Amino acid sequence: MTLPARPDREEVAAFCAALEVAPPGEVVCEVGALAPADLAAVDALARLRLAAGRRGHRIRFHGARPELLDLLRLTGLDGALDL
Repeated sequence: MTLPARPDREEVAAFCAALEVAPPGEVVCEVGALAPADLAAVDALARLRLAAGRRGHRIRFHGARPELLDLLRLTGLDGALDL
């Protein structure tokens, strides 16, 4: 799956719903387009991670920009998200 630059709540909910109905497996989520690196982006990643975990998926986030990685470190979520 590929996240757009500024996913809104409906888009994030649709991605989460897709994870809920898919059989468990590995999911790679491309996050390179996420901009700006803000708390809305962190919220989207956290919601996807929770939805994936509830269904037994292993989700990896790929392509995070340095600004997003820094923000995740500041929030303490860098270890919870597989980047």
